[in-house]
Amino acid sequence: MTSTLITGIGELTTNDPQLGRLTDAALVFTDGRVDWVGPASSAPAADSRVDVAGRAVLPGWVDSHTHLLFAGDRTAEFEARMAGLLYTAGGIAVTVEATRAASDGDIADNLRRHVAEAVAQGTTTIETKTGYGLNVVDEVRSARIAALEADEVTFLGAHLVPPGADADEYVALVIGDMLDAVAPHVRWADVFCERGAFDEDQSRAVLEAARAKGLGLRVHGNQLGEGPGVRLAVEVGAASVDHCTYLSATDIDALANSSTVATLLPACDLSTRQSLPPARQLIDAGATVALASNCNPGSSYTTSMAYCITTAVLQMHMTIEEAVTAATLNGAKALRRTDIGHLSPGARADIHVLDAPSTTHLAYRPGVPLTHAVWRAGVRQR
Repeated sequence: MTSTLITGIGELTTNDPQLGRLTDAALVFTDGRVDWVGPASSAPAADSRVDVAGRAVLPGWVDSHTHLLFAGDRTAEFEARMAGLLYTAGGIAVTVEATRAASDGDIADNLRRHVAEAVAQGTTTIETKTGYGLNVVDEVRSARIAALEADEVTFLGAHLVPPGADADEYVALVIGDMLDAVAPHVRWADVFCERGAFDEDQSRAVLEAARAKGLGLRVHGNQLGEGPGVRLAVEVGAASVDHCTYLSATDIDALANSSTVATLLPACDLSTRQSLPPARQLIDAGATVALASNCNPGSSYTTSMAYCITTAVLQMHMTIEEAVTAATLNGAKALRRTDIGHLSPGARADIHVLDAPSTTHLAYRPGVPLTHAVWRAGVRQR
């Protein structure tokens, strides 16, 4: 057993209600788990010592929504959108075609590259989804490759009805042979409950079939307009409903009175030139709000959780503390994880050191790369 002391912490965000936010602090971790947290002056001895010289320390980012199993590029689509073309769900088909044509090695290399990029910016837990295969062979392949790098893997066969396919026949495939083949490789199932993708009845069928297989549930909902996604997610007890860009008062109330996390994806909304989600209304109503990158090649091609936090603070009226909590502890809640997103004794040693004296600098200095050091499960990554 090897222990490491991190000391000289100017500001330590623990996300622990008893410990709170500490100054002049230190922490010790051993074999990937936090052992001790407290004043630097009282820190126990350890096998190695790292002095961060007054920098801020916080839990690593928990990115609970990404789409990293893809090949190809959609730069032309982005350029057209910036010139005024409206975003629709149909662009996913372009990535499906490229992903199906790619080799296993190409998809795995692309996944590794994006995970490494995220980790270098302080992300220590990454969820990613299938959904660019949309047939049995390629969805299984995606799930298998995802397990090599991602912490959490989600089945998203119900991402889009493939061009030329009948919607009801495709749903039958998703909840039948495709689910049977993919389920052993994933923990979660998701559905894009949205106009242009899957309607309420089709989405419910996917979620009920996945639950019967023992999978946890997630929903893409209310991205392009008000619709049934949030209501359905709450009804089936989904861990998270993601996007939540357009919400009615009834939707907000439903989320506030449920255990379903509202995961907001502001980088996507900026990239598609839509309204930003009503974060302030959700938080004030009592809903649990998470932030995630939604990294994908079409509508949100970023791995930067710091960018999402900056946007949430400067444009969505979240406080720094709320945004950091949303990107760490509440991201963990969206994954139904209790071992990550905080730095209490017993937690996984996912540690993010900023090259700044406080987390306030994440929004105070927008666009500036502030990650100084990262430990993921106790292993230094940067």
